[in-house]
Amino acid sequence: MSLSKMNKEDLELLSNKDITNLILEESKTSMNTAELFKEIIRLLELPDSVFETKIGDYYTALSTDKRFILLDDGKWDLRSRHTSDKVAKIIEEDEEEESENEPEKEEIEEIDEDNYDDTEEEYDEDANEELKDLVVIDEDELELEQ
Repeated sequence: MSLSKMNKEDLELLSNKDITNLILEESKTSMNTAELFKEIIRLLELPDSVFETKIGDYYTALSTDKRFILLDDGKWDLRSRHTSDKVAKIIEEDEEEESENEPEKEEIEEIDEDNYDDTEEEYDEDANEELKDLVVIDEDELELEQ
């Protein structure tokens, strides 16, 4: 059903995200957050004060809905209008950035075996004071006690 054929009562039954979906479908163009939200306020005949108090929640709702995509120019559009190669390109760029942060194999510092100290630290009896009363028994002794 198109927006022009819907009355206020019908629109009130829809979520803001569903109304946004209808607006973008009918407009055939992308729109920024403010334009979309002002159109919703107009359609629902809400007071202008709603814009200031709810615009952040509205933006968050659009951000989490998979039907919408935020374009480079800051405008929202329907994801279905955009090809998957654009999405793939974004993923590839993210992977490139991650790999840039990883050290190269040549950059990894090798351990100098001649200077490597593999001796254990000195045994500190005081540190193990609370373990002095423990007794180690093997499984056979444990079975005899049961």
